[in-house]
Amino acid sequence: MNGKVYIIGAGATKIGEHWDKSLRDLAVEALFAAVKDASIDKRDVEALYVSNMMSGELQGQEHLGALIATWAGIPGVAACKVEGACACGGVAIHQAYLAVASGLYDCVAVVGVEKMTDVIPSDVTAALATAEDQDYVVFTGTSFVGLNALIYRFYLEKYRVKQEDIARFAVHCHKMAVSNPYAQFRRPVSLEDVMSSPVIADPIRLLECAPVGDGAAALILCNERFLKENPRDDLIEISGTAVATDIVSMHERRDPLAASALRRALDIAMEKAGIETKEIDVLEVHDAFTILGILPLELMGYAPPGEGWRLVAEGQVEPGGKIPTNTMGGLKARGHPVGGTGVYQVLDIVTQLRGKAGSNQVEDAEIGLAQNFGGVASTVAVNILKRVR
Repeated sequence: MNGKVYIIGAGATKIGEHWDKSLRDLAVEALFAAVKDASIDKRDVEALYVSNMMSGELQGQEHLGALIATWAGIPGVAACKVEGACACGGVAIHQAYLAVASGLYDCVAVVGVEKMTDVIPSDVTAALATAEDQDYVVFTGTSFVGLNALIYRFYLEKYRVKQEDIARFAVHCHKMAVSNPYAQFRRPVSLEDVMSSPVIADPIRLLECAPVGDGAAALILCNERFLKENPRDDLIEISGTAVATDIVSMHERRDPLAASALRRALDIAMEKAGIETKEIDVLEVHDAFTILGILPLELMGYAPPGEGWRLVAEGQVEPGGKIPTNTMGGLKARGHPVGGTGVYQVLDIVTQLRGKAGSNQVEDAEIGLAQNFGGVASTVAVNILKRVR
């Protein structure tokens, strides 16, 4: 499987509370935006990968592949739903990559979508908890926020770090989201705002959590054969991609902070891309909670264990810093419509590599990496992009 795979189109909806749009409306809007960006006809798309976690729970709707293909006016294409908890977007991109790299298809689309605001919060909490072991964990009454609170508490106690140092990641993300037209929260917050917000699951505070929201993002992937008949500039290559899993429940792991699936996926993707982490110009991490913004910086080797927060405090995660991270707001401020998140992450990298990130632009960005968590790091997708020209 040596065929190169390129992203030639990217599009998205703004993330927010879309009371007037259904899940299928959001998905089709994003798909059409990506098709337009790619300057192709929607009928050029041979296969459709829809990333979504909770449509069965929240909308009572499954069979999204055929549904979205129908509403997009492309019935007949191969289509399926890809589910991998909060990592389903990254996993769907990985699957689409494999289909194109193998030569099975020349042009495919990935659409990540989630509709979360039309139901009561307890239903969303229950749906998110389906990412955990129902028989041995969820039956105790714990929530997904509660599980991440355990990770957060363990980290604070192990490394003797102040919570304010971790919470500062939320301040960074909000600062970056101000200039992102797709972001759910385009407003800055102070560290005082974060630390005075209500406790959701000790020690996690409200403004340390990614919000509930509706949204969809889409990408068009193709191979070199397709490009011969549809040439274009500003090509972005998926130079490395990998998905890995860990023991699903963190209490059964040797080290809850190790996130071995991230390390495995990262190593595989890096080897495929033929690069080292020091060559990454812009990074997207899965900051569903502030602690998940800090941990990957350490696990990827950008800071020693227990010191990832220093990169934030010193401004090293901002454009112009050592490792610009979540430069369009991340999950915390751009938003986290679960099925769409991994696709939004890659869209943000594409925006940077095309040089179209405006005031958030990382100068001369050529290589970007998106890291997507599912469950408590039970599934991890890593996608590496490279600007071709």
